[in-house]
Amino acid sequence: MAVSTRPLGRSGIAVSALGMGCWAIGGPWAEGARPLGWGVVDDAESVRAVRRALDLGVTLFDTADTYGAGHGERILGRALAGRRDEAVIATKWGYTFDERTRQATGEDATPEYLRRAVVDSLRRLDTDRIDLYQLHLADLPVPRAEALIGTLDALVADGLVQAYGWSTDRADRAAAFAQVARGAAAVQHGLSVLRDAPAMLAVCEKHDLASLARGPLGMGLLTGKYTPESTLPRDDVRGTAPNWLEWFRSGRPAPEWLRRVAAVRGALTADGRTLAQGALGWIWARSGRAVPIPGARTVAQVEENAAALDRGPLDPDQFAEVERQLAALRAAALRDADRPHWPMPPVPAARP
Repeated sequence: MAVSTRPLGRSGIAVSALGMGCWAIGGPWAEGARPLGWGVVDDAESVRAVRRALDLGVTLFDTADTYGAGHGERILGRALAGRRDEAVIATKWGYTFDERTRQATGEDATPEYLRRAVVDSLRRLDTDRIDLYQLHLADLPVPRAEALIGTLDALVADGLVQAYGWSTDRADRAAAFAQVARGAAAVQHGLSVLRDAPAMLAVCEKHDLASLARGPLGMGLLTGKYTPESTLPRDDVRGTAPNWLEWFRSGRPAPEWLRRVAAVRGALTADGRTLAQGALGWIWARSGRAVPIPGARTVAQVEENAAALDRGPLDPDQFAEVERQLAALRAAALRDADRPHWPMPPVPAARP
């Protein structure tokens, strides 16, 4: 059954059931010597990919001001020129950076910085409004997040922001924020067939929030293109694998995650879907509020992901078989060396 649109929480905005993550098209940027991007990208291909996504019915584009130290927003704005009203733009703020050197410089959670950041994002995106503005600091204490609500509501009243949310994997923080923030519409968090998020999905259901599913393809593991011998380049964030990135270690796919991909591959592809399309279908079957935002930087990647819209959610029997396989994996993980990595890997402390 095809799936086309889903509500963006309580905002009144309708978005495509599939979004496009724009981290990779930001290109290189770094924190000191450690890369935070996905390596060198072809900006012209990135523009083509965004426009192709629009052509195929994808309307939600998720970026952040820090991706490429501002470059990602500029590329998205270039791609949407002349088609802005067809798109829903989600971006984030909270991390600071130097656009000239493309270096991450820290973070700032003050209302004053928020006011500057939104103006800068509007300029880079070449737009008069941001549809969903997300706090990017995942571990910010709730009182400090709540201190931003007045400024966010003022930005909504001024028409610069349509709705706002938080990018965090902390369900308790998301719930506390949603209880007092009337303009909150979404929470962005990790969710994939390999990494369920029942507590966060319950928060979204209780508070009428959209779930923007970050990492729905396991940063590439659920495309099926990686093997134990695969090595990621050093200019790719996956090639250095900081502590918050669970899928890769020392520039290689983590073997315990590759084993889990292999275990569910058959069930996800049983009806003729590609592995990636099956993984997206699992998310739609898992929650009616979830909007996966797989990253893409080529037209071919966009086309494969968008084709999942025609397939829709996994049917109940297929979903049940995937869950059966996962249950077996969880039981095995209690007995073998995978135990530290299952069922819940360490919650990302800050990025992406």
